[in-house]
Amino acid sequence: MSNSSSMAQFLLLAFSDRRELQLLHFWLFLAISLAALLANGLILSAVACDHHLHTPMGFFLLNLSLTDLGCICTTVPKAMHNSLQNTTTISYMGCAAQLFFFYFFISAEYFLLTIMCYDRYVAICKPLHYGTLLGSRACAHMAAAAWAAAFLNSLLHTASTFSLPLCQGNALGQFFCEIPHILKLSCSHLGYLREIGFILVSACLVFGCFIFIVFSYVQIFRAVLRIPSQQGRHKAFSTCLPHLVVVSLFVSTVVLSHLKSPSISSPSLDLTLSVLYMVVPPSLNPFIYSLRNQELKDALRKTMTAFQEQ
Repeated sequence: MSNSSSMAQFLLLAFSDRRELQLLHFWLFLAISLAALLANGLILSAVACDHHLHTPMGFFLLNLSLTDLGCICTTVPKAMHNSLQNTTTISYMGCAAQLFFFYFFISAEYFLLTIMCYDRYVAICKPLHYGTLLGSRACAHMAAAAWAAAFLNSLLHTASTFSLPLCQGNALGQFFCEIPHILKLSCSHLGYLREIGFILVSACLVFGCFIFIVFSYVQIFRAVLRIPSQQGRHKAFSTCLPHLVVVSLFVSTVVLSHLKSPSISSPSLDLTLSVLYMVVPPSLNPFIYSLRNQELKDALRKTMTAFQEQ
């Protein structure tokens, strides 16, 4: 019988047993990762260098790009390495670090999306108070609170999960380290219930943020519909559309991955859905935000021109 103190490594779920498909996964992940790194890197450069984007939304978008980069860099490189080297192992400490940073960045992204919803609510429903409610100091405090809450949430879950004695083998049914799959290896009923309790607390926090987002958008839509001109309504709605799409993409992929019916669950489906919520949102977010934001598109164009001239 093994436990967490003697376990040296975990076995991750392989994408395929065929070498050709493993290499295909490697190149596919490499292409997606490079696209995500480039797109989010351009967003960071554009927001940092263009004074027109030194706004509350620009500041939060910069933070969101950091979380997207973190999500991609936490899990994808190890999956690429395993596919290229035809292995499935990850060290015990490597798994703990991956789990910590995964939940840190994914939590920070969700909290930042909630704050960005508040930004849109104030901009449309309370425009006269926008400068007061979302000044530079208030934005910095809200962003710091999001990162701090994500850090504490991730630290709590990581410490609780990896303090459990593990005696059900070391094979994880996932291509990266995730709490539910590690809990299946636990042989401590009390420790298992403790972590389930922590998960329920986090779920309540997540649900509270979701209710806030829904309530805010109800108020936003009511305010937009009261705008007399069609052009005004279109302009107001277009400022909210990128955030609404990003939130919908993030929530839908996470819900599909974690709350699907057990009757339709299978290793291949779980793997596909996990890739969907781990890779797709960080890759698409920069494109979604740049599609309907003329200032951001102009800043990106200037940034790419400056890179080409160097």
